[in-house]
Amino acid sequence: MSSLFQDIPEAPADPILGLNQQFLADNAPNKINLGVGAYRTEEGKPLILNCIKKAEEIVDNSGKFNHEYLPIDGPTEFCNASQRVLFGDTVDSHGKKFVTVQALSGTGALRVGMEFIKKFFPQGTTVYISDPTWPNHRNICNAVGLAWKSYRYYSRESNGLDFKGLMEDIKGAPDRSIILLHVCAHNPTGMDPTPSQWNEIADLLHQKNHVPFFDCAYQGFASGDLDKDAEPLKMFVRRGFECLVAQSFAKNFGLYGERIGTLTVVSSSEAVTKPVRSQLKGIIRANYSSPPGHGAYVTQVVLTTPALLEEWKVELKGMAGRIHDMREKLSKALEERGINWPHVMQQIGMFSYTGLNPKQVEVLIQKHHIYLTADGRISLAGLSTKTVPVLADAIQDALRQSNM
Repeated sequence: MSSLFQDIPEAPADPILGLNQQFLADNAPNKINLGVGAYRTEEGKPLILNCIKKAEEIVDNSGKFNHEYLPIDGPTEFCNASQRVLFGDTVDSHGKKFVTVQALSGTGALRVGMEFIKKFFPQGTTVYISDPTWPNHRNICNAVGLAWKSYRYYSRESNGLDFKGLMEDIKGAPDRSIILLHVCAHNPTGMDPTPSQWNEIADLLHQKNHVPFFDCAYQGFASGDLDKDAEPLKMFVRRGFECLVAQSFAKNFGLYGERIGTLTVVSSSEAVTKPVRSQLKGIIRANYSSPPGHGAYVTQVVLTTPALLEEWKVELKGMAGRIHDMREKLSKALEERGINWPHVMQQIGMFSYTGLNPKQVEVLIQKHHIYLTADGRISLAGLSTKTVPVLADAIQDALRQSNM
């Protein structure tokens, strides 16, 4: 019997989540998953932070929280506390010009922000996205119907930031384009601009009247310091830029499945905040009506309870420290095998952009059962002291095979 849906083609698997399904289907006993950007302990287990456990007890037992619908834009206390983490002291000087709404983690924040741009910016406005970037940036633009182009970001020849290419491409973009920027710990490269380069980027965006759209998914994972990691964003705010900012608590709180984040619109005038908020709420209402409560309440309790906030900062620094330790151990293991990859230590955050090509990646997956994305990105958070030499041996083998 024919179906109304029989001509619908199967969509390709997501390059990251599809890889995870492939990993789960692999029966090899010593398989290693370095594809998904999720923190793991030294034992390879998911981590629930102690501050989260304590906050969940408060949410469950205080009698202050329930399962009623949240406001369309999320609880005010949650949004205000999220602002403070992201924008720091600029909340005191510029906060009345911020509009922050709760969103479905970073992805939801990006989607609401892109729909806002599509609806209210001039027709033909183009979003410029780094090459490479997180694949979902392009997916979201496509789904919303926003044109996008790439700007050069990373040189595979030097395994470093292509700052000259970046500046040339942003300069060549039509005035008042949207420039998507990663606040810190760039995904997938782990290569961030220096403070002076960030200032040059800001100068050029000001000159071209471009609008920055910041994606902040890894605050705290670059340096272990929340304030330091957000400094590029705060610099733009201090300089008076109007911008959009997507914030995710998936990684730094370990709340991957709770889908907790925010979208903030930073304007130059307090007078526009009310209409901007009303339009963001309209977009949210048409998409998912209102945001989820449990993760928002848990996050809110941590951010508004001084002792839990300090405990979170300590635990976050510990996660960032373990990732950096894995980076150092991998670099040393590669050097011991005659592989000189200085870029491993030059990069920061959860990922290392190894420089392996797709054929070499296939050797790691098919022969060694080590799963990573086709562009050579590995999640250092998925490594352990035990698996670092296993990965180094596999890389050595892949490089040797490619030279045969």
